[in-house]
Amino acid sequence: MPSPDVLLVGLGSTHGLRAAEDELAGALRRAGAEVRLARAAAPARAVRTFALTDLVWARAARRAAVEALASGTPRAIVYSTTTAALLWPARGAIRFDAPAAANRPGRHGVWQRPVERRRLAQAPLLIPQDAGALVEAGTPATPSLIVPIPVEPSGDGAVSRDLAAVTYATNPYKKGLDRVLAAWRVARRDGEELVVAGLDGVDGEGVRYVGTLAPEAFRALLRRARVYVTAPRREDYGIAQLEALADGCRVVTTPSPGPYAALPLLRAGGLGWVAEPDALGPALRAALDSEDPNYADRALAAIAPFRRAAVDALVATQLLPRLLRGQTPSRTPTA
Repeated sequence: MPSPDVLLVGLGSTHGLRAAEDELAGALRRAGAEVRLARAAAPARAVRTFALTDLVWARAARRAAVEALASGTPRAIVYSTTTAALLWPARGAIRFDAPAAANRPGRHGVWQRPVERRRLAQAPLLIPQDAGALVEAGTPATPSLIVPIPVEPSGDGAVSRDLAAVTYATNPYKKGLDRVLAAWRVARRDGEELVVAGLDGVDGEGVRYVGTLAPEAFRALLRRARVYVTAPRREDYGIAQLEALADGCRVVTTPSPGPYAALPLLRAGGLGWVAEPDALGPALRAALDSEDPNYADRALAAIAPFRRAAVDALVATQLLPRLLRGQTPSRTPTA
């Protein structure tokens, strides 16, 4: 097998991460690069702590990288997430949404944080998905280029907004499901329903749980909903909020720590209803009652920098040349 231009070492530990890795690989290929995506194999069993979970996944990413490197030396390597780079067998660029420095506090990141600092300093290029991720990483001196995850509308033509609200709660505490439900009790009117995706639960008055959905099924909900509501305690990126904007669904949210790439868009131009948790109910009601026939068009215009064409242009004109400008990756000790 001939050596690729770019070896992309993917962690692939969630559907969202796999989709983001596929998007980056596709953009690099459309820019003319030969790309090999080597993805970590999922561990056979779950472990109990974040520190062990990251170790298991970092080892899996290292195995994937070693196997890929055995068949040829690429001109550049990109590791998808800082976790994938922690035990790297060779130096490469690092693509990430949030660093362990921010999302693995205390004992949860006891070994990851110091190793991450070394990797971020050793990498030839950092490729954060948002400027906030770079700030949380301590603004390393390593050269960097922000490359967002591309987002596109999921359907064509007008839709019937027959659902009042949708939320996504795979991680209920982090996504603030308790806050969302409290706000819904304040905001709801008779006949309105909140659909909770990503989690199984017991349906209640005006609340319906639909469990884990395929991406296309979740996007179908966004096309039908008047409002997407979320109250994150931390938001690493906010892809669901960007997808809601792409599909013309109004967004209600709390501000939160984390890069939260969608938050500046929501605060600007009246696209989002941003409220503290104790004021989320009235904000949700205001969004449900809002009448703006141009909202979908305004939202789509606002996410122009996140559209695939814009990201492809960035990858072709800036990212790929910078990746290939460097020397062939050299093997690096794990420490």
